Amino acid sequence: MARRGTPELAGAAIAGGADVVEIGFPFSDPLADGPVIRRAAEQALAEGMRPAACLECVRTIRAQHDVPLVPMTYSSILEAYGWEQFPRDAANAGATSLIVADLPVDERPELRRIQLVAPTSTDERISIAGGCTDSWLYLVTLTGTTGARDELSPALAPLVERSRRLTEAPLYAGFGISTPAQAAGAAELADGIVVGSAAVLAAEEGPRALETYIGQLRAAIA
Repeated sequence: MARRGTPELAGAAIAGGADVVEIGFPFSDPLADGPVIRRAAEQALAEGMRPAACLECVRTIRAQHDVPLVPMTYSSILEAYGWEQFPRDAANAGATSLIVADLPVDERPELRRIQLVAPTSTDERISIAGGCTDSWLYLVTLTGTTGARDELSPALAPLVERSRRLTEAPLYAGFGISTPAQAAGAAELADGIVVGSAAVLAAEEGPRALETYIGQLRAAIA
């Protein structure tokens, strides 16, 4: 979550073995996010974090690290900021792509971004998303919001199987992955994993705790 200390936390995640850093831009109605990220967004907004300040965080991280940086946001922020201006400013700050969680694949096709598909997505939608996604296709492993779960979603395997048939894009699985065992299980199916809520919880304990946690995930999928 983009707020004070984000560059240091991003550095800790990278030191722990993260290949890509997703930077959440806080939004007042984050439909896809569970209680952990919602709480972090509320705190960031209360501390005055707005898109321009978040972009400065991206710029600071980019000056220190070479890994891909991916802002994750919602369409209302782009609507207010400017559909053309936001991706331009994000790229100038050092972002390598975008995730717009609530923007359907067939809306704003000119906006270069990482597409999301879910177990409820039709084959047609998966094919369209896979054909236009930027870098990789984000597999939402379950229906519902982000957050830790007790076990890996049983919907992931069939979603991966369908997606493999419909697109050649790399597949990264996210939502509900929090433990090293879950990470290992997801990595056996997909090409990569995305961890959000559990990483935010670790980050609340400081950079060292986050680096340790990411290192445990990295070791589990090696």
